[in-house]
Amino acid sequence: MPLLRFDLIEGRSKSELKALLDAAHRAMLAAFDVPERDRYQIVHEHKRSRMIVEDTGLDIPRTDNVVMLQVTTRPRGRAAKERFYRLLVEELERSCGIAPSDVMVSMVENTDEDWSFGLGRAQFLTGELGGAKETNRK
Repeated sequence: MPLLRFDLIEGRSKSELKALLDAAHRAMLAAFDVPERDRYQIVHEHKRSRMIVEDTGLDIPRTDNVVMLQVTTRPRGRAAKERFYRLLVEELERSCGIAPSDVMVSMVENTDEDWSFGLGRAQFLTGELGGAKETNRK
């Protein structure tokens, strides 16, 4: 159920984008223990002049391969978030050649009432998704 929104500098091929999205999905599956088809990903591509990604004074080098990822999700515990951060950079480096220094993540948490997957219903509240595999919330 997490919604992943990627902001990237334009120029990646379709196959590079697919590899990036697949890698992020694998990391999310492993870290958050959600169902395989729980996949909601949106890519926004920007001209180089439209993205400024600095390092908050941490001396983290950035390149044009930078990936800014915003994850909107139900509450997750610290351990699950840290596992996701680690698995994400490992997957992106191995599958896409993206350096860990080029990956920035922001988590936005919301609650069950904040989700409707369609049909004008809040499926977490109606119980339609009550049996969803969401065990890694601590």
